[in-house]
Amino acid sequence: MPAPRNLFKAALQEKSPLIGFWLALADAYTAEICAGTGYDWLLIDGEHGPNDLRTIMHQLQALKGSKSAAVVRPVAPEPWMIKQLLDVGAQTLLVPMIESAAQAREMVSAVRYAPEGKRGVGAALARASDFNRIPDYLATAGNEICLLLQIESRAGLAALDEIVQIEGVDGVFIGPADLAADLGHRGDPAHSAVQQHVEAALHKIMNAGKPAGILTSTLSLAGRYVEMGARFVAIGSDVGVLARGAETLCSEFRAKHVHHTG
Repeated sequence: MPAPRNLFKAALQEKSPLIGFWLALADAYTAEICAGTGYDWLLIDGEHGPNDLRTIMHQLQALKGSKSAAVVRPVAPEPWMIKQLLDVGAQTLLVPMIESAAQAREMVSAVRYAPEGKRGVGAALARASDFNRIPDYLATAGNEICLLLQIESRAGLAALDEIVQIEGVDGVFIGPADLAADLGHRGDPAHSAVQQHVEAALHKIMNAGKPAGILTSTLSLAGRYVEMGARFVAIGSDVGVLARGAETLCSEFRAKHVHHTG
């Protein structure tokens, strides 16, 4: 019996865009709620969300069997972090802050067992192998792992031509917020100068035959990226929906029903 099939990885090769949503509340209950909302993929954020290995695992458990594929973002491009995430069952990783081809190759190595890579062999203890109940896990796991690399700096853009040619990189994601800061437009990823770099990078990724991805809460920009051919596009976050939704509900009710005098 082989490793579980990665439906997200398979869907990346199809024509329809995959629409995603960020999970940063670090809560399995929230993940389970969002799993029923219709998104193609949900990203469990270990970089900026207050997650640890156990909370990520609990969210993977909550998403198991749902129609929304789980994507996990580690804190940093560190092989030891990737090893742990794979063992608790992550099959799709979005690795942040990639700035060189050498770093990209290291990530490819980190998701593969020897002799092709350097992933530590501990599957007998791991949720990923159903606790050693999948007899062919070691032989087949690598085929089902989807490695997405996040480019979000000038250094990353400079290395992009080489990164998109690396075998084992299944997709490349542009991080507009950090890129905007590095380009001198911190807090303004929609700035025209930033968008020129973003669109050029997306075209470069797609022209190399790789799926391109991005996150933006500006729906007009998200629509633009989908029209360009971006394959996996995230359009919001649980934090944003909760914060803005709660604010809107309160302010609208107060404006209509609470009248201050004097």
